[in-house]
Amino acid sequence: MSFFDGIPVAPPIEVFHKNALYLNETAPVKVNLTIGAYRTEEGQPWVLPVVHETEVEIANDTTLNHEYLPVLGHEGFRKAATELVLGENSPAIKEGRSFGVQCLSGTGALRAGAEFLASVCNMKTAYVSNPTWGNHKLVFKKAGFTAVNDYTFWDYDNKRVHIEKLLADLEAAPEKSVIILHGCAHNPTGMDPTQDQWKSICEVIKRKNLFTFFDIAYQGFASGNPDADAWAIRYFVDQGMEMVVSQSFAKNFGLYNERVGNLTVVVNNPAVIAGFQSQMSLVIRANWSNPPAHGARIVHKVLTTPARREQWNQAIQSMSSRIKEMRAALLNKLTELQTPGTWGHITQQIGMFSYTGLTAAQVDHLIAEHKVFLLSDGRINICGLNTKNVDYVAKAIDETVRAVKSNI
Repeated sequence: MSFFDGIPVAPPIEVFHKNALYLNETAPVKVNLTIGAYRTEEGQPWVLPVVHETEVEIANDTTLNHEYLPVLGHEGFRKAATELVLGENSPAIKEGRSFGVQCLSGTGALRAGAEFLASVCNMKTAYVSNPTWGNHKLVFKKAGFTAVNDYTFWDYDNKRVHIEKLLADLEAAPEKSVIILHGCAHNPTGMDPTQDQWKSICEVIKRKNLFTFFDIAYQGFASGNPDADAWAIRYFVDQGMEMVVSQSFAKNFGLYNERVGNLTVVVNNPAVIAGFQSQMSLVIRANWSNPPAHGARIVHKVLTTPARREQWNQAIQSMSSRIKEMRAALLNKLTELQTPGTWGHITQQIGMFSYTGLTAAQVDHLIAEHKVFLLSDGRINICGLNTKNVDYVAKAIDETVRAVKSNI
């Protein structure tokens, strides 16, 4: 007899399960397009040079110690992260209506923000895009939301943002619903609304009295320009919207296992900040109590040192450029092979992911016959492509779509 008898085995988390299958595969030729992490031309993780240099300096700084950070985190990091996403000249910053909360990467920021909204503000209904990042629904349900619904995002037939249905779904959402929006490089589709579409989305959210929760995991990494990647968020701020913004520094700093994140908060009345921060402190206290210092120190030093900031800008431009080159290479090869279907969306998308349009059956075929590993919804990590394997992947896709017909 055990207290734990009868606990069912949960289904595996697909992205990590598929990555494990790849690692355990013994075939001499195999390709990993699963987990969302940047890879170099050689297929290896990349430590940004500016991050390495900063880590060495921090390690040699004898004035630093390992005392606890404040509950809300490293003050300099919080300020720098908030300025990065809102812009140094943001009206919310100038008017003292914004602040940051250091969290455990983007997931921790989502969880802290969701738990605060559910437990303190009694918001219990959320909407996520269909499709969305695989962890969004789980985070909001575990944080206390009783209804996590979908709003239409993707037009599967035309491989574009289905703006008409998206707006209609937001129109139908009950007042005070929390709307989770991807700030840039939508995961998994890689397709973002246009600026005019963002304006329409903002208008509906404002008019219907819905609450905005941005998730931006790829700022700077997506286009190579942090300001361009934050355009939608800054537009919403300019329209007087209150919001919370989950920020991750995993991709754009390569700090995946340091779990560096920030929750930027924008309010309309600075008088509410004291109460907000006190209640958020209790949320953090009950979860991780105090955040870790190392990654926050790295990001803070890089963002606030002009020479290092420029090195970082060059690094994110390099990463985003390689991704764009691989998108073009894959499209060119599929075009050359005259692969059935339409594939122009591959280069219209942005960021590390491409929602290819491949079906679950085609994905199974790719894995079984060609050892090209990807998620069952057809999402691939473009970073897994390089000049040595892109031809192989294109030929594998070509053979697959000819052998396994799509019903879409």
